[in-house]
Amino acid sequence: MGKKRKPESIILDTNRQLEEKAMNTENIGWIGTGIMGGSMCMHMLKAGHTVYVHNRTKQKTDVLTSQGAIWCESPAEVAGNCSRVFTMVGYPDDVRSVILGPDGVLAGIAPGGILVDMTTSEPSLAREIYARAARQKISALDAPVSGGDIGAREGRLAIMAGGEKNAFETCLPLFEIFGENIAYMGEAGAGQHTKMSNQIMIASTMAGVVESLLYASKSGLYTNEVIDIIGKGAASAFSLNVLGRKIAERDFNPGFFIKHFVKDMGIALDEARRMNLMLPSLSLVHQFYLSAMALGYENLGTQGLYKVLAELNHMNGRQIS
Repeated sequence: MGKKRKPESIILDTNRQLEEKAMNTENIGWIGTGIMGGSMCMHMLKAGHTVYVHNRTKQKTDVLTSQGAIWCESPAEVAGNCSRVFTMVGYPDDVRSVILGPDGVLAGIAPGGILVDMTTSEPSLAREIYARAARQKISALDAPVSGGDIGAREGRLAIMAGGEKNAFETCLPLFEIFGENIAYMGEAGAGQHTKMSNQIMIASTMAGVVESLLYASKSGLYTNEVIDIIGKGAASAFSLNVLGRKIAERDFNPGFFIKHFVKDMGIALDEARRMNLMLPSLSLVHQFYLSAMALGYENLGTQGLYKVLAELNHMNGRQIS
């Protein structure tokens, strides 16, 4: 048997580990604490970073500030305290405001800093931000994520980044705090283009899941039993195995809002038109989701598409087996 370590050596090792952890922590800025952003920011806090936070609705930062995050009155104030600033907001107009506005990130961050926009936004806006930031000697990454509220809470998000590779490599240890599948995709805008590819796939898949479960319900099958078997075969997908279960339980609470998904599909269709690319399936699903908006379902999760197609089939009152 080996010798027991002296208590003094254990204390020294513990102190050394604490010193190393302190050396690896930074002042992190976080703007946008919604369904996903709040969880992602919390992971930063739990990793030991000092986090400066701002959100349009201050109340949505209460859980974070109770855990040590420092509230700031504006994105510029956040950026003035940090060399690494993350944004995770709702729409391209919000991105433009919190980054390029008079009280935005670029009004406060010092040269040498890195700005990371994790919002699903427009590739053209990502390139504009990159160019504006570069003139101030600041690096900008567009790094949208996929994985929804569950992926954000569990730290298992997919992160797809565009911009300078050196900036990506610098931020990689921070991405690893809340991400599991992380990839550098190329120049500015490439992260957003990758996310559009993701959203196009999800749009069609979600429509297929809804039609599949409507068919199962109409034919008298037990929906969860159908998911049990087909969810382990070629039809396996997050949309079926996670969101399909929510449909079966009549749970339409948002992991990702319908209104945000409509925004994403609109961006993808605009980019497709710019490239002279025809995407008929996306166009059709977009119309279904616009119907969901018209019916007042914009704040449901994307699985709320079920309610639209169920209504078209006069099945809205039918209990899912």
